[in-house]
Amino acid sequence: MYSSSVARAPKQTMDSEVFMSLLVTQLRNQDPSSPMDTNQMIAQTTQLAMMEKLNSLATTNEENFSLQMRMAAASLVGQDVTYTDADGVAATGQATAVSYAGAVPQVTVNGQTIALDAISGISARAVTPVADAASS
Repeated sequence: MYSSSVARAPKQTMDSEVFMSLLVTQLRNQDPSSPMDTNQMIAQTTQLAMMEKLNSLATTNEENFSLQMRMAAASLVGQDVTYTDADGVAATGQATAVSYAGAVPQVTVNGQTIALDAISGISARAVTPVADAASS
């Protein structure tokens, strides 16, 4: 006899699929002489809707934070930034590029790739005045 040993990974969060499965199981196994109170069912369905909205809100929040990090990293290009290198020493250089490949944007400074959260300061580049051609 062939036996399949597929292990099912337990879910760590309660999503709408689990919730509905529990509700259906509860309805199937209820005592016919004492059915479930409809107020309870409505309350559970309301809790499900609230849970789904909270999950949606959390996802939107994460997306907003990610977008804010990307915008912050992009605004650093052309600026002098101070960061802590791998040895724990503070260094300063001009941010020349940004990569969004990972979870945290990476800023290229002095040819090194620095995580956005390792940057500790920003200073504006000194602007050299151009001599006015009319005053010469």
